[in-house]
Amino acid sequence: MLILQSKIDSQKGLTEEQAKRLYNQGLHNIKRTGFTKTIPQILKTNTFTLFNLINIVLAAMVFYTGDYKNLLFLVIAISNTVIGSIQEIRSKLQLDKMAILSEGLIRVVRDGHTKEIKPDQIVLGDVLLIGHGDQIPIDGKVLTSESLQVDESQITGETNSIEKQHGDSITSGSFVISGSARIVATEVGDETFVNRMESEVTRTYKDSDSKMLKTINKIIKWLTFVIVPLGALLLVTKLARGDDINKALLGTVAAMIGMIPEGLVLLSSVTLAVSAAKLARHKVLVRALPAIETLARVDTICLDKTGTITTGKLQFEKILPLQNHSEAALKQTLGRIVYAFEDDNETSTSIKKAIDDPELTLSSKFPFSSETKWSGVETDDGNFVMGAPQFIVPEMDESTQKTIDEYANQGYRVLALVQSHRSLKEPLDDVELLGLILISDEIRPDAATTLDYFKQQGVALRVISGDDPKTVSAIAQRVGLDHSDRFVDMTTVEFDADYQELVQRYVVFGRVTPQQKKRLIRAYQLNGNTVAMTGDGVNDMLAMKQANCGIAMASGSESTKGIADFVMINSNFAAMIDVLAEGRRVINNIGSVASLYLIKTMFSLSLSILFMFSIHSYPFQPIQLTPINTFMVGLPSFLLALAPNYQRVTNQFSSKIYKVALPAAITIVGYVVLIIYIGKAFDFNYIQRATISVLVTGCVYWIALFKASRPLNNVKISIIAPSIVIFAAIFLFFPKAFSLVDVFTMPIIIPASIVVVTAVPVFILISSIVHRVLVKMNPEKFSDAI
Repeated sequence: MLILQSKIDSQKGLTEEQAKRLYNQGLHNIKRTGFTKTIPQILKTNTFTLFNLINIVLAAMVFYTGDYKNLLFLVIAISNTVIGSIQEIRSKLQLDKMAILSEGLIRVVRDGHTKEIKPDQIVLGDVLLIGHGDQIPIDGKVLTSESLQVDESQITGETNSIEKQHGDSITSGSFVISGSARIVATEVGDETFVNRMESEVTRTYKDSDSKMLKTINKIIKWLTFVIVPLGALLLVTKLARGDDINKALLGTVAAMIGMIPEGLVLLSSVTLAVSAAKLARHKVLVRALPAIETLARVDTICLDKTGTITTGKLQFEKILPLQNHSEAALKQTLGRIVYAFEDDNETSTSIKKAIDDPELTLSSKFPFSSETKWSGVETDDGNFVMGAPQFIVPEMDESTQKTIDEYANQGYRVLALVQSHRSLKEPLDDVELLGLILISDEIRPDAATTLDYFKQQGVALRVISGDDPKTVSAIAQRVGLDHSDRFVDMTTVEFDADYQELVQRYVVFGRVTPQQKKRLIRAYQLNGNTVAMTGDGVNDMLAMKQANCGIAMASGSESTKGIADFVMINSNFAAMIDVLAEGRRVINNIGSVASLYLIKTMFSLSLSILFMFSIHSYPFQPIQLTPINTFMVGLPSFLLALAPNYQRVTNQFSSKIYKVALPAAITIVGYVVLIIYIGKAFDFNYIQRATISVLVTGCVYWIALFKASRPLNNVKISIIAPSIVIFAAIFLFFPKAFSLVDVFTMPIIIPASIVVVTAVPVFILISSIVHRVLVKMNPEKFSDAI
């Protein structure tokens, strides 16, 4: 890294030639694009998957046969890829748009002239001119300062304004809240604080915490190791037994497609995408679809005080007159002080909102400085000062000190208003305390109801903040956070402390460093919790990356939004109620109907093995299963997944495999084998046997649909009942379109009627037998499964 000269001319800055040379050497700033992928990367990730590869190979096999209507199964694979890509691209474009809106030009001095450049054009040694509202893009040192006050809460988490003078360091990510300065860039690019923090975050890959999608992907992964050799073996055995190659290929494709619950993948993607679109209307940007499910499983939310409980703004509460002073007179005096300066820090702004400008003449004015800790004015009526009591009141009686402590413990910031009987150029050792000024963090109007909602839903709430723990605790108590009096100052905690024990003992954590935030989140996870972390500053990045679910405010840093799973567009944490509700609806409903998709997996595996050793062809072609996949599973399950269901998440997925999928699959396999012998008796051909098999499979699916949807209600019945009508209409009006025959002719109507009538009692009988066997094998696990 280049060593800067000890004395830099703040008026002339670098020459254009020097700046160009430094830029070419790579000593320049970089444009922070967060962690969003490029559109080609998104398309590549969603397209080149194992799921799609299998479907392409199967499509090639069907294409070889020339029976193109059997390629309909590709619709599911294509739809899944398109939906995932569109949602991810949409969130990327939204984040990029917010980044562009928040990005401004930076003023630098080159060749003695001021010019505006983009942040990524700043080079090492550049002199920057900064003023109110600017965010610092580099690390640097102050050359000249005119009452410069910066907000470093994005870095430290503390909301206090900090004065910067000549020689002081200034950190990237800071905001200028008042004054102006000239600073020199001492660190640019990857060496700045913000980019070092980003680099640390990107070193670890955060995998999806979606249990539902992980389970589905695990099933597909293991099935891949089964279906490839099983499919190949099935094809070889059928060809060896003399089957027509086209019929063997179509049978193999039908078997392999049946083994993969591809409809379940599509159902998950579609319902999550619908939820994401719904949440967008509530001003919530979902960056990753699986995060909706993850948040619904969260049992602990760690809040950053600012942006969740409070708005980040200060609010003037009142002034308490002392010693018979008039409140109106004190407000006028206070107005004189705050309106004397063009200062937009939060304290001054909150007072200006409550008190009008008295427009009185001043003799002298003294701005706030970090050295004196006060600001004041000299007038014809006297000399007045506003500041922290401990800095401007040399001696304070016990009663006044007790009053100050009481208000401080309630979460107020207490300032003192005094009159000095000497010039403000001299030490404040002869003052009269006129009154106390109470300033509070502005609490969000919906904070209490939002926190109470999560409490009622069994979600534990914890506050992790960079602020004083006493202040944070008092604010948390005001919004009704349980046990918020249990707080700890993290500056007093040893490095090797037991964090797992720490998070069990305390509810409020104050003065927390970024590394400590990450360790606290990790401790909750080690204790078995699923954790969400909210934040808006660079100091929250490590913790949000560690958390199972990251929630960022749109008003926060671009880096934080870049790694978050959710971005609150209006910076309103109350919107998380909608996210939690959507997540629970999706998980509960998908968990309820997911077993329907595994029926096909189970009976396809069983039939593949059975027909590998049979002289008969595989009983289905891909197109013949389309009516079942679409009208008995796909459409009703999708509509059921959108139905209201906001109960706490329960693990229905595994229990309904035993309750619905296993007995249904056994029933279907039994009927298909029976139909082989019925076909011999009636001398049916392949298509006739396949038609009866499709018919009975559809009937069993419809019964399973009822069983999976319990408890039933009018909405569910209105979805399930029409599906059998549509299924029957296909056999009546469109059998040839799906390679079926008319079942309403003799003699096929006889066995078709028998299997339809007996399907219900047989399925009930099989379910009872499966239940008994499983309970006998493992009473503890399966006694309540069915």
